[in-house]
Amino acid sequence: MASNSFGSLLRITAFGESHGSALGVVIDGCPAGIPLSEADFLPELQRRRPGQSAVTTARLEEDLPKILSGIFDGKTTGMPIAVVVENHGQRSQDYETLRREFRAGHADAVYVSKYGHRDHRGGGRSSGRETVARVIAGTVARKILPKTVRIIGHAKRIGSIEAKTFDPKVTGKNPMRCADAVAARKMEAEVLALKEKGDSVGGLVEIRVMHPPENLGDPVFGKLKARLADAVMSVGAVTGVSYGAGFDAAKMRGSRYVKDTANFGGMLGGISTGDDIVLTVSVKPPSSIGATAKKGRHDPCIVPRVIPVLEAMVALVLADCYLLQRAYAKSDERLAVSSS
Repeated sequence: MASNSFGSLLRITAFGESHGSALGVVIDGCPAGIPLSEADFLPELQRRRPGQSAVTTARLEEDLPKILSGIFDGKTTGMPIAVVVENHGQRSQDYETLRREFRAGHADAVYVSKYGHRDHRGGGRSSGRETVARVIAGTVARKILPKTVRIIGHAKRIGSIEAKTFDPKVTGKNPMRCADAVAARKMEAEVLALKEKGDSVGGLVEIRVMHPPENLGDPVFGKLKARLADAVMSVGAVTGVSYGAGFDAAKMRGSRYVKDTANFGGMLGGISTGDDIVLTVSVKPPSSIGATAKKGRHDPCIVPRVIPVLEAMVALVLADCYLLQRAYAKSDERLAVSSS
């Protein structure tokens, strides 16, 4: 049976296929009384939406959300929140030849091996289109977190081109979502050149969580770094994740490592310290290249559109851990009262 649910106290269940009638998500465990409307989902869905620029897929989708339950008088009721987004721009005929062919680098063959059949129309559940549900759920998660928390993702690297500066105001002003305006122009030129050749490219995304709550995460198996890695690695295009000094820590001496708290990535013992949490995520080049890329509608670089998805998954983990921490605190208060 496929796993389509994620989270503990804040739990989501996603559904829908790339070329089905709709995609959606049920969000359970959201506290009551939080203001929420369909308009709240639009900014993040717009950032993830296909057809935004020349460096993304040409598929056109409005991605307009419809709330089915869990909201009354503009506020959450504490009951499950169900939201759907209808598909309108699917062109299943473009994928007809794939009934008999397995695409290299895709989940086609393993889906047939595991389930006995597959949806050849864009990959079904294995399509990146399923991330619509994640972005919707992430919007709710951000509302649960304290208002001081900011989650900012940006393209740190595309191919061999790396950002040298970080200005978060720049990320929304270029199609690569890069925080370095100079590097962004080079990245865009590189992606467009590869697109013309029917090729693709991967990159690195950095996620910065500014002003996170302290004490999120639990010892041993419930470490915050483990929860974040689980969430981020569940995104189809992701091939790796590190935090703080990351893999550079492997070549450091301890005397150097402990001198700079940035090396810890905002976590010690798997528990948040209150310092900024910094993750670096590697994203593979899209596997649809050559004739497949030219006949269908595919991203030559998925980095710009995966950024809001990664931010959403980080928000879901933080909100879940935040609710767990509040539950611990209330439990401690009850114990203190009962023992006095």
